[in-house]
Amino acid sequence: MKNLSLQIITGRWFVVFASSLIMSAAGATYMFGLYSNTVKSILRYNRTTLNLLDHASMGCAVNRSSHESLLGYIMIWLAVSQKIAKPKVWQMCMYICVGANSQAFANTGALVTCVNNFPESRGVVLGILKGYVVLSGAIITQLYHAFHGTDPKALILFIGWLPAAISFSLLRTIRIMKVIREENELKVFYNFLYISLGLAGFLMVIIIVEKQLTFSQGEYGGSAAVVLLLLFLPLAVVVQEEFKSWKIKQQALDAHS
Repeated sequence: MKNLSLQIITGRWFVVFASSLIMSAAGATYMFGLYSNTVKSILRYNRTTLNLLDHASMGCAVNRSSHESLLGYIMIWLAVSQKIAKPKVWQMCMYICVGANSQAFANTGALVTCVNNFPESRGVVLGILKGYVVLSGAIITQLYHAFHGTDPKALILFIGWLPAAISFSLLRTIRIMKVIREENELKVFYNFLYISLGLAGFLMVIIIVEKQLTFSQGEYGGSAAVVLLLLFLPLAVVVQEEFKSWKIKQQALDAHS
């Protein structure tokens, strides 16, 4: 079983799972609207300055991503929390640009690695992983509400450390591996796709319900737990596929012994 565990965390399918987790936290760029009013009120910016900051968040490899995300958003949090002197507008633009654009390095590192590992299914790989990027803003929002309620200052810090922590923890697993074409490769990716569609459907429903009702932090915790379950459900697909591969190898070894 030790060999099986090692095969699971060093296999190609685990790279796909790890990449999906990285991509699911790579959408902080799309969340500026959730904390922009806080930045505006505390730092006393006008609408023109806020629009400039918004453009900075949109315009400007995994390890570099984690460092830049942490640096950029922590500086924004320090400014909004008034723990440092009020930064000049160009400094805020730089902080937001560094934090927001750090996500591009995570996207590139995860996408390019998976495409190289599964060249025959590159279209499906790109579609699934980009789908997680689209959902990432909603995913982070659910987790943020569960941990911090509705504190917008906490959101800024949250989107600073969470993507950085995920990227850093999975850094060693994102690597290019020897390509071994599997007969059921496309079917496995369909399983990943079905799970991601289930996640998207749940997020759509829960967001609509949250707009109609007032949720307590405990209820947000329940929705976040479902989100986490659906995020980690692809790991079951990884274990299943690696177990099949491990079993075939064991049978081949037994036949030669």
